[in-house]
Amino acid sequence: MPRLILSLALSLAPLGTNALIAQTCEPDGIVKFVCGTTNPEDLYQVPGTSWVIASGRYSDSEGPIYAVDTRDHSTREIFPAGALPPQHDRDTYRGCPGPNTVFQPHGLTLRQGSGSLHTLYVVGHGAREAIEVFELDAGGALPTMKWIGCIPAPEGTRRINSITALPGGYLGATNFDTSGGELWEWRPTTGWIEVPGSQMRGPNGLVSSDDGRWFYVGGWSDRALVRVSRGQTPVQVDPIPVGFNVDNVRWGPDGKVIVAGHVTRCAGPDPCELAAARVAEVDPNTFAVRQLVDYKGNDFFRVGTVAIDVSGEIWIGGINGSLGIARFPR
Repeated sequence: MPRLILSLALSLAPLGTNALIAQTCEPDGIVKFVCGTTNPEDLYQVPGTSWVIASGRYSDSEGPIYAVDTRDHSTREIFPAGALPPQHDRDTYRGCPGPNTVFQPHGLTLRQGSGSLHTLYVVGHGAREAIEVFELDAGGALPTMKWIGCIPAPEGTRRINSITALPGGYLGATNFDTSGGELWEWRPTTGWIEVPGSQMRGPNGLVSSDDGRWFYVGGWSDRALVRVSRGQTPVQVDPIPVGFNVDNVRWGPDGKVIVAGHVTRCAGPDPCELAAARVAEVDPNTFAVRQLVDYKGNDFFRVGTVAIDVSGEIWIGGINGSLGIARFPR
């Protein structure tokens, strides 16, 4: 398939907020939009379903979680509106003080369960810094969320950003700190443990291999996807330059890592080409990088943060006043 680079710059007359929201739903050439979300920072497709879960953001301490139907691109809030009553799993999440229904959702990951029931982990900011844990039921007409526990962030970390489900019920997380962050691993029996050799500037997005042997980290400051070994001594660290500030990373359907981010300022004194959103896919074995999207952004979509493959399209979520999810042909 030929390399596809999309570069769009639109000149728009001033419009009211309602007109802006309505306009984003209209196709703009080959680019289409999913509306009904506010700052959809992270996206996660529920396996075997038509649903994409999106984390929204109203402020530093508040936001919704949406379910997007890939069949008709409709969007519904499923948290806090529509959430089922909480049911605390005190055995697994005994360090959690209790339910929290008001927080800013951030990074998402899912542990696939049996049938339609899964465990959804959501990084939450606000009154407390924690990973909020939900039972997600995707078997009905609309997915439902039920809060079952939380995992308070490791003491001393600046800001948990992204998370990944590891084998054995474990969880991995990034501490996003551009002056020096690292990876952490949570286990129900031991709590948080810092991953040796994982220190880097600005670790952002995170996924892991199915066997749990490798982390793939969005190196925001280094403009690279960084592969970090897990359970090996010495630790192996392989940066894979992609040419932009990497935000979130996701697995693609063909086993490649889909890397999304942006270039909102130049790394040095020389001019550079800015981009609201860039997307590349990386072969985790050969480290080959293939650029997919280069998007200049507009008044409706300002900063891209995550990309997923949805039925042959690249869906990109964003923040900083982004009013929807951008859809690009593969």
